[in-house]
Amino acid sequence: MKDCAERCDVLVCGGGFAGISAALAAARMGRQVTLLEKQYLLGGLGTAGLVTFYLPLCDGMGRQVSFGIAEELLRLSISMGAEAEYPANWLDSTDGANRTEKDPRFRVRYNPSLFAILAEQLLLKEGVKLRYGCYAVAVTKTGHRIDTVVVESISGRQAIHADTVVDATGDACIAHLAGAPTAVNSQGNALASWYYSLGQGSCTLNTLGFSDVPSEDWAPGKKPVPLTERRFDGLDRDDVTDMMVCAHASILRDIQKRRAGDASIVPTAIASIPQVRMTRRIAGEYDLSEEDVHRRFADSVGMVSDWRKRGPVYEVPFSSLYSADVPNLVCAGRCTSVTEPMWDIMRVIPCCAVTGQAAGTAAAMGRDFPELDVRALQAVLERNGVVLHEDQLPPRKNAHTSR
Repeated sequence: MKDCAERCDVLVCGGGFAGISAALAAARMGRQVTLLEKQYLLGGLGTAGLVTFYLPLCDGMGRQVSFGIAEELLRLSISMGAEAEYPANWLDSTDGANRTEKDPRFRVRYNPSLFAILAEQLLLKEGVKLRYGCYAVAVTKTGHRIDTVVVESISGRQAIHADTVVDATGDACIAHLAGAPTAVNSQGNALASWYYSLGQGSCTLNTLGFSDVPSEDWAPGKKPVPLTERRFDGLDRDDVTDMMVCAHASILRDIQKRRAGDASIVPTAIASIPQVRMTRRIAGEYDLSEEDVHRRFADSVGMVSDWRKRGPVYEVPFSSLYSADVPNLVCAGRCTSVTEPMWDIMRVIPCCAVTGQAAGTAAAMGRDFPELDVRALQAVLERNGVVLHEDQLPPRKNAHTSR
């Protein structure tokens, strides 16, 4: 292994929405930030995986609940136009006080290529060092603390020293390598084969498979039909290879079927990463659960909603982002500490951005997360536009009383 080639204050591992948010937050606090991404574009599942739905920032009852970088990235994603579901009633309307459960939610569909490039430019503008094509393969520790993260890239094997590390890998890879307690999803992942196609001058996102939770609000009258009964854990080389092969075969069958009616249809983009959503997470100091709906947490670092249905609001406790076993490691995105039922809520883009901003801010403020002054962390988050508690939101409007 080469000598330590790089040093930084904050090392963010993973360049999805959680990692982007964490790197932005830490860099804006004046820290030297390096962001590792094993692909060659940012956005994770939201770009390379073609899962281009920016799910709701609101509770579905007329109230926005996720703010700060979560909203900033939504606006960035459609700054050059939305692909679908432009949230005009949230971004263009001046009548926000009268939104109810009858209104469209604050969500959008964006273009993955544009977002990846815009996010890259934003990070570079903020002084973040990007390191593409880097796989974390090991860590070194002194006692319980991470000293370096060892990476493999075209430059060979190198070690990067950091004071604090953000695990935004989606698979809790750093937590696992560092010996932090982790948990694996027991249900596995349904097969997904999303792809873009072009036909008769129209570009279409085809969402084949991977809908586990029926939602009348999200897809009225539709029931998910699995592409295969097999489930994929996403943590084994052969398993993810089989998943990609099955996904490619599903796309080919779909194209052949659709060409029977329109010979002009061609695929224009397929996912370059496995479309897995829940694999491995940290087992932190607190497991956020569905039973915590509307619960006030003294250490809340932001709020999220349930993308599947209207009404629920969850405050996210800082204690769900770290384990005392590795005090200078904090997690963000879909590998934070949650129960299995809650995992499906917390894996989506707004939740990744909320936890990413909190993790990046914390990583910039201290080197021992169990001992971090949470009130000081909350004060910084609030100054940067985050609303921490549900009781700080306006009261819900009811469609029967507001119209």
